[in-house]
Amino acid sequence: MGKALRCVAGVLGVIWTLPNSLVGAILGCAGLPFGAHAHLRKDDWALVFHRWPWGPGGAITFGNVIVHTGDDLDTPCLTYATRAGRAQDAHIRLNDHERAHVFQYMVFGVLFLPLYLACGGVSVRNPFERAADRYALSGRGWWPFQR
Repeated sequence: MGKALRCVAGVLGVIWTLPNSLVGAILGCAGLPFGAHAHLRKDDWALVFHRWPWGPGGAITFGNVIVHTGDDLDTPCLTYATRAGRAQDAHIRLNDHERAHVFQYMVFGVLFLPLYLACGGVSVRNPFERAADRYALSGRGWWPFQR
């Protein structure tokens, strides 16, 4: 795919998932008075809120917005399969995993959250999470429904 076509597809994806991104932006902005800060990560196609003050830790993506409790998305983490004892994968980088979710949102748009929840939510069984881990491990394969 040529650069111009990728840019057009990216802009259409951003528009298609805008309602999800608005949810993420509202959540992220709610943390600003409590120490969160935001910056744009162009390579990840995302606005990232760091030091979000609530939650168990880690990151969650809503459209083109990533809400993160830590200081830096470029941090190592375990895959879902490794955490569940199903694999011994190498550590992945959190930003790579979350970038895969951004791409998934850009394709599925407003349908992403219902599909994600129907596939099991935050779980090793969820093909969206397995695909995000696969992408973080290899740089390829963020599509959740491949064999």
